[in-house]
Amino acid sequence: MKAYRDEDFLTSRSARPVRILAEYLEPEQRFEDARVRDTIVFLGSSRLVSPAAAEQALGSAEPGDGDPAAARRQLEMARYWEDARELARRLTAWSKGLAGTDRRFVVCTGGGPGIMAAANQGASEAKGLNIGLNISLPAEQFTNRHVTRQLDLEFHYFFMRKFWFVYLAKAIVVFPGGFGTLDELFEVLTLIQTRKTKRRLPVVLFGQEFWNEVVNFDALVRHGTIDAADLELIFRADTVDETYDHIVAQLGAHFLGHPEPSL
Repeated sequence: MKAYRDEDFLTSRSARPVRILAEYLEPEQRFEDARVRDTIVFLGSSRLVSPAAAEQALGSAEPGDGDPAAARRQLEMARYWEDARELARRLTAWSKGLAGTDRRFVVCTGGGPGIMAAANQGASEAKGLNIGLNISLPAEQFTNRHVTRQLDLEFHYFFMRKFWFVYLAKAIVVFPGGFGTLDELFEVLTLIQTRKTKRRLPVVLFGQEFWNEVVNFDALVRHGTIDAADLELIFRADTVDETYDHIVAQLGAHFLGHPEPSL
């Protein structure tokens, strides 16, 4: 049996470098085939649901079938789901309407439910390509149905998934989320702060009430663990309009009609 057909070998510890390389080369081939080289990444919680789903859950909980307080909280957070859907739809429509350039800014998410599904749905509603970078987990994990089929990828290694989040990214929007979202946010900010990425990569924190409570960036400055100038790496927003305007302006200023900087 040839080594590249030997499943026992390919799943062995010795073949780990081969598996890592495969998670670089196979996505690269798919992106080349689809002519994708620019993405707008949406990050956020997989636990948030649409307003319709949240209202239905609240309707069931109030008669005693569930936790009314949790259902009301879920309904309050559902606005972020709807905002992610609308923002992805508008950015996709804008990208498709660009004239005089072959650049396309394709919505990219982690491929799962919640904010990810909302953004993929919005891009799909605008009839645009969209990407799902899924990850295999011990708990059940599935790709949402809105991801473009040829751009539906599944990773074993978190670090290779993160690589593809950043490598093609030209803007990143971070909606409220948990450990995974925070991990991705701070890794991106670290890359920008240390200039490991040379791009002018706009990072938007969407939902100031949430982010001001969850992460006290001003305290980091006060304690001297980051510089005050580091706060300029982040744009804070509460509405689809201001986020859309900021991202479009940044992409126009730094990527449309300009040579591509290296990672």
